[in-house]
Order: sequence, then structure tokens, then C-alpha cells
Amino acid sequence: MGGCVGNLRNQSPSRASSGEPSAATSSPQGTRGVGKNVSLRHEAVRWKSDLPLTEKQIQDKREEFWDTAPAFDGRREIWDALKAAAAAFESEDFDLAQAIIDGASITLPNGGLTDCYDELGTRYQLPVYCLSLPVNVVVGRNKSASLHSEKSTWLPGEEVVIKVRLSTTSKDVKLPVRTFSTIAECKRALKEQEELGDVRQRWFYGGVLLPDRFRLNEFSVPHNHVIQSIITDDASACASDRGAYMCVLRCDVCNSIIVTNDVP
Repeated sequence: MGGCVGNLRNQSPSRASSGEPSAATSSPQGTRGVGKNVSLRHEAVRWKSDLPLTEKQIQDKREEFWDTAPAFDGRREIWDALKAAAAAFESEDFDLAQAIIDGASITLPNGGLTDCYDELGTRYQLPVYCLSLPVNVVVGRNKSASLHSEKSTWLPGEEVVIKVRLSTTSKDVKLPVRTFSTIAECKRALKEQEELGDVRQRWFYGGVLLPDRFRLNEFSVPHNHVIQSIITDDASACASDRGAYMCVLRCDVCNSIIVTNDVP
């Protein structure tokens, strides 16, 4: 889902696409010169969704982002501060949002939460859907209409069945998903279908790690080809120790050896 970003004045705000990969993660840590720190702009972020979404669908996307973003890069305490600041910003409590930003020593080069840095120079980017609802949000729908919509109208993409091999059992399972589903959504579907419990999944295809934020149709997985699901029991340990974590496996498609310590 893409989105256009604007503000209430004819200025160019910091931008973060509501669906592009760069908006859903912080960029890798690198050197950055000491730049300016601009106070948070007291302006609501206005944007339009490519596809009409309900408030619940926006909330689901926010929960997915806040659940997965800390695993990519950056410090969890900074992500927590940004989440609190984003909530205050959306409710237009700008003073509280600024106090949270200042307390966490977060720098805003452009005065917006879509692009910010911590005191170590690590970059954090928030998607616009975490800061406000789109101008074309679907409202005023009853529960039955919402349920019907979630099952039909508001599920873009073609329904397909993919094969996923579980590392715990070496079993190939068939998983019905949609081509526009994100990898994170596919993982949740697999977790529910196979009753995996509280585990962490990392998906690979053709020697490539499939990040949670990407959609299934971006990888062009042929019919009947197998996606590897590496399952670990302790998700918290995997996330906190990602620097020392290493995964070694052999790809069934190209027979190559994969050695990685990337955590999606």
C-alpha cells in the first residue's frame, strides 16, 4: 500500500511511504555528521491510501509495524519512545510528543517523525499510517459489513496455495494465502494453521531471506516450489542476540549453502 504525504501548509514534510520497505524499518547504522535538530512540527500529517482501508485495517498495520520494527535495527527503548510520541502526535498533544522525543535524545532533522535519529546516529523511519489515518479512510460501517469486507472486498490479490517446509518436522504443508499478503501475514497464517504456538519464524526461498515487510508477489515463487520456514522456540533470545545468531541451511532449489545472521 502506497501513500501520498502532505501537510497543512505548502511545505515539503519528511516523507515515508505507507507501504514501501524503507518506511517499515530503520536504515542500517552508519556515520552521520552532527546535524540540526528541528522541533516537532505542530501539523497533522495528511496522506491518501492507494486502497481504501478501514480504521481496523490501519490499526492492524500499525500493530504489525511496532511488533516487527525493533527486530530489524535500532534500540528497543527508542522504538518504544517513538511509539508513544506517535500516539501523542496523532491526538495532537504536540507538547507531550516533543517531551518524549527530547527525553529519549531523538533528533528530528526535518521536524517530523517520519525521519529521525538517536544519539548514536542510527536512523529510524516511521510510516505515515502510524501518525494519522488516511484522508480516504472508510468509516461508518457496521460489524457485519466489516466482517464481509475483510473476507472479500478488502483483501486484494489472488488467492494461492504455497508450500512451506517446517524446520522442526521437515514436513511440507500447504498454506492458502493471497498474493498481496505480506510475509508477516503469511507467517501468522502458518502459525494459526499448524498451531505452532509462541515461536519465531524466518522464511527463505532460493537462498534469499524473505523479510516480513515485503509482499508475497514480490518474490515470484513458482507453483509447487518450497519455502523454508526456520522455526526457533525462543523468539526474544533470537531478537536480542541477533548479532551473534547464525543460521546455516541448504536450499532445496539451488542446493546452495546459506549462512546468515540477518534477523527479519
